[in-house]
Amino acid sequence: MIAAYQARSQSRVDASLEQLFAAPPTELARLYQAMRYSVINGGKRVRPLLVYAACEALGGKPEQADGAACAVELIHAYSLVHDDLPAMDDDDLRRGQPTTHKAFDEAVAILAGDGLQSLAFEVLADAHCNPHPAELRLSMISCLTHAAGPAGMVGGQAIDLGSVGQQLDQPALETMHRHKTGALIEASVRLGALSSGRADERSLRALHAYAQAIGLAFQVQDDILDVESDTATLGKTQGKDQANHKPTYPALLGLDAAKAYAEELRDQALHALRLFDSAAEPLRELARYIVERRN
Repeated sequence: MIAAYQARSQSRVDASLEQLFAAPPTELARLYQAMRYSVINGGKRVRPLLVYAACEALGGKPEQADGAACAVELIHAYSLVHDDLPAMDDDDLRRGQPTTHKAFDEAVAILAGDGLQSLAFEVLADAHCNPHPAELRLSMISCLTHAAGPAGMVGGQAIDLGSVGQQLDQPALETMHRHKTGALIEASVRLGALSSGRADERSLRALHAYAQAIGLAFQVQDDILDVESDTATLGKTQGKDQANHKPTYPALLGLDAAKAYAEELRDQALHALRLFDSAAEPLRELARYIVERRN
């Protein structure tokens, strides 16, 4: 089921994203080329899938969530472009292709990331791209701003860079990853729920618990794959965390215990969805997929 849902949702968000890069001014062609390369060049689209699935779990339609789905993928893509830079993680490979600063150059990559970030908020603010009442659009912008900034993803990256070569305990490691990875996943689920126009406090609390669990599970599984998988399968350099002396769950807990923890988090996520009916099945399947994926 998840493969078909993933293909359908990927096709939907990719078509919407393509429209954002169509026909740029001639003098901005290279910038837009780099931006498009950073977004359209593969990717699992997990965050847009969560947007669509959360919207549908509350009875919304996919078209109500297109703007939010694009926005979270744009933020995710910008973060990858900047994370891969020499001043950050210094990676040459992303999604099986040269990283943006390798395919273009560092200056263009920095500007492409900046452009993708601002475009995400433009999409949420634009009534054509995100056709919801102004008050709801403002709530969505606030949600994504919080998740992407120092209280979320950017803060997590700062903690990550400051933790190289250090031995973190599990609470500190989880704090870092709830910021760096979890915040945008939590925002994706919340934005999907808001897009439905049917979110209430009870459903938002349940979805928040779900998103917290899968956000951490996603990072635990990433750490496991960095040990177990290979560069061709991952589409990025395998073993980079260990080579860079970064704290990881397998290093802290051991590989088997890390796998057990990922499964525990998956079960927590599934339990959080108990008040939802079969409309939330894609969310359940995504929780399972996150800890079973091989890249």
